[in-house]
Amino acid sequence: MSDDTKKRYIQPDYSLLNADHTQRYRETGGEVGHIWNGATALLLTTIGRRSGEPRTTPLIYASDGDDYIIVASMGGAPKHPVWYLNLEKTPEVEIQVKDRVIKATATTAQGAERERLWKVVNEVWPNYDQYAERTDRKIPVVKLTPHG
Repeated sequence: MSDDTKKRYIQPDYSLLNADHTQRYRETGGEVGHIWNGATALLLTTIGRRSGEPRTTPLIYASDGDDYIIVASMGGAPKHPVWYLNLEKTPEVEIQVKDRVIKATATTAQGAERERLWKVVNEVWPNYDQYAERTDRKIPVVKLTPHG
C-alpha cells in the first residue's frame, strides 16, 4: 500500500450501517444518513436476481452532472457485492437521494470513463484506492442515470 493511500484512508464510524442506515434514512428523508462519515450516501434498490424481490442498500455516491456514481468495492473483497450482481441482471433501479425517490438506469463505466469517474468518487471517499489495493478484481464503477 502506498504511503499516499495510507494518508488518505478514513477510519469509518460503523454505528449507522446497512438495515439501520436504510431505516433511518427513509424515516428522516435523508436527514439522518445522507451524510455518512463525511461522504454523501444514497439508497439503491435493486431487484434480487434470484428472488425477484426489491433489495435496498445504502451506498456512498458522487455526482457527475445529472448522474450518480457508486462503486462496487465491498471494502476490497474478492467478489462483487450482491447489489452489483442484481443490477447486472436488471439495470433498472430506484434510488433515494435525501427525500427524492428516483427511477434510474445503471451502467458500468468502462475504459477512460471509468478512470475519470474513479477519480470523481475518490474525492468523496478516498478509501476506494485502498480497497482497490486489497483485491485482484477491477472494482466496478457504476453510473446511475435518472429517467426523464
